[in-house]
Amino acid sequence: MNYLILASLLSAFSVLGAVAGNPGRNITGTADTAGLKPAGNPSRSVPPQGPARSPNVVFIFSDQWRASATGYSGDPNVKTPNLDRLAREGINFGTAVSVCPVCTPYRAALLTGRYPTRTGMFMNDLYLPDKELCMGEIFKAGGYETGYIGKWHLDGHGRSTYIPPERRQGFDYWKVAECDHTYPKSHYYTGNSEEKKFWDGYDAFAQTKDAGQYIRDHAKGEKPFLLVVSYGTPHFPHDTAPKDYKDLYPPAQLKTAPNVPDSMKARVRHEAQGYYAHCTALDKCVGDLVQVLDQAGIADNTILVFTSDHGEMMGAHGISPSVKQHPWDESIRVPFLLRYPAAHGKSGKKVKMPIDTPDILPTLLSLAGIKIPATIEGEDLSQAVTGPEHDRAALIMSVSPFARGLKEYRGIRTGRYTYVRNLQGPWLMFDNETDPYQLKNLANNPEQAALQKQLEEQLQAELKKIGDEFKPGSHYLGKWGYKIGNDGSIPFNGSAAVQGPGMGENASP
Repeated sequence: MNYLILASLLSAFSVLGAVAGNPGRNITGTADTAGLKPAGNPSRSVPPQGPARSPNVVFIFSDQWRASATGYSGDPNVKTPNLDRLAREGINFGTAVSVCPVCTPYRAALLTGRYPTRTGMFMNDLYLPDKELCMGEIFKAGGYETGYIGKWHLDGHGRSTYIPPERRQGFDYWKVAECDHTYPKSHYYTGNSEEKKFWDGYDAFAQTKDAGQYIRDHAKGEKPFLLVVSYGTPHFPHDTAPKDYKDLYPPAQLKTAPNVPDSMKARVRHEAQGYYAHCTALDKCVGDLVQVLDQAGIADNTILVFTSDHGEMMGAHGISPSVKQHPWDESIRVPFLLRYPAAHGKSGKKVKMPIDTPDILPTLLSLAGIKIPATIEGEDLSQAVTGPEHDRAALIMSVSPFARGLKEYRGIRTGRYTYVRNLQGPWLMFDNETDPYQLKNLANNPEQAALQKQLEEQLQAELKKIGDEFKPGSHYLGKWGYKIGNDGSIPFNGSAAVQGPGMGENASP
């Protein structure tokens, strides 16, 4: 997508024609002219005396941080004082879910506001094609400076390969690795140089320092900025967390959840030590960035988000630590905190209404006053920041899973219930209010037939919206022309052919 052309069209109050790869859909927008804020979604509540300049956006997300692993969520082990404060001061979306709980699919859905079965981005290590209209391009066309620091995992050309500017989807400031979980010495590339560089020490701390400098440099600039900070932790390996943080969590003192079987508790405690250590280290990083915003005097007019791409099973239901993709809450639910004092004031609230991955981009655009492109399929939930909420069904899916023993599924998560079906029929149904650890499966229980019928209808309605008939994974692999390895995943060693939507010989246009 040529975002320079897009920006000029927006500033002329024009309409951009159908976006490639999504015929019949248009993007419209208005310009930030004469000091006026762009028109946003007319349904959103705007502060009566909002700032003249459009808000900055600092979007922080981690890799594999499950929703329950915070102090404010009641985890008896973890120490997250900075996130706890953010939860008190901002909007806590308590039912935030990952639409397809694995790295690349989440990231593609985040940047495009579209669903994995619509973009073809439902596997790890695929290449997100340039034809997709993405977050960086949209904000840039709306008058924003754009920056990205950390893990990308959308380029598909090999996890240690240099990503040139034309494949950066509208982000200008760039200190990024495709994928690297060697936290004490992870690599990155910057600018137009193919020289591989390495972060100084524990990468999250170094990335935070760089992000803080970016904020200070842009705080008083003529343009607002969008900065995405993508951390690699607390994704395994857990043992590489800094020692002083690991020392906070002696394994013998860690409490395990009721859905972790006795046979796995020792292993879970060992892994949880490093997992929680990574979490607390990241909590410090978030606190540092909050402090920078305060010191720069731009906190009130900055939309600050903290979330994660997916969760971590950590032994729940007998599933090994490090595994995700499953439809249980440990995998699909993520933290999601949003603070924007100019819109909601100094006090926060908890929102029960589910927010799904494709909903994030339109919600941010609406809060920023940028017209939401017609390519976006998620729902604008900005009204929950300043006004009432409503219950809804957030779609979850695993299209062609590579986790051992996991089959294809589609499901929904409402404010109270989880409902999931596989290709054989209804599979899981939980009342998460009365059964928060999802120990009692209500699927196909005659006493719950009316509820199951209602949830099935909601699921089918969500699938109908995106034209997903829920077929076997092989159907989608064939449709998009993907070739997978013996382990069911896309090869990613850098020597394999690049795969992505529209690139396979049998792929749909």
